[in-house]
Amino acid sequence: MSFKYNKLRGRIVEIYGSQAKFADKIGLSEQIITAKLAGRSSFTQENIITWAEALDIDQSDIGSYFFARQLSKS
Repeated sequence: MSFKYNKLRGRIVEIYGSQAKFADKIGLSEQIITAKLAGRSSFTQENIITWAEALDIDQSDIGSYFFARQLSKS
């Protein structure tokens, strides 16, 4: 199962202006941020909580940012 993170990417740019600034804020490398947003690396529960807090995402909205399903290409 794969997820799409377009909404999450948009929120990062909206709040921090760039993935690099966001990465600095949460203490991860920009490469890790890119890997997670590209689906090459999974989010842990701790990642989700940290990212949601840093991006001021309400708990009730976490699903729309982190669990939006990627439609399969048939």
